[in-house]
Amino acid sequence: MSGTKQADSRPLSPHLGIWRYHATMFASITHRFTGMAMYFGTFLIAAWLVALASGPDAFAVFEPIISSIPGQVILFLWTVAVLFHLANGIRYLFWDGPHIGFDPKTASAVSVFNYVFAVLASVAIWAVVLLA
Repeated sequence: MSGTKQADSRPLSPHLGIWRYHATMFASITHRFTGMAMYFGTFLIAAWLVALASGPDAFAVFEPIISSIPGQVILFLWTVAVLFHLANGIRYLFWDGPHIGFDPKTASAVSVFNYVFAVLASVAIWAVVLLA
């Protein structure tokens, strides 16, 4: 009986039921997902380059796929993933190196900035490419 009473008085580790969601947590999870998503997008780019190098017939088969609306959406999302992963990786370098940005307000602000940067920079890159 005394063992049970002692176990009940110990603090519990945080879990999903009591954990407060914040931008830094979402940025960390997004960093992992963008890392995985970049594999698929890079495979698509590599397949396009192989088709380009294989000659006009192979390129003619692959070009409609990559220039279709779903193909363009995938490439846009790949651009967002690459830019987010880049910006968030820089944040991790500051955390690991000079230990800058650990206080919660700064960490949250940088996390939100990384999302905004990834989307706005992707829109800018695609605007330049499509309007050129």
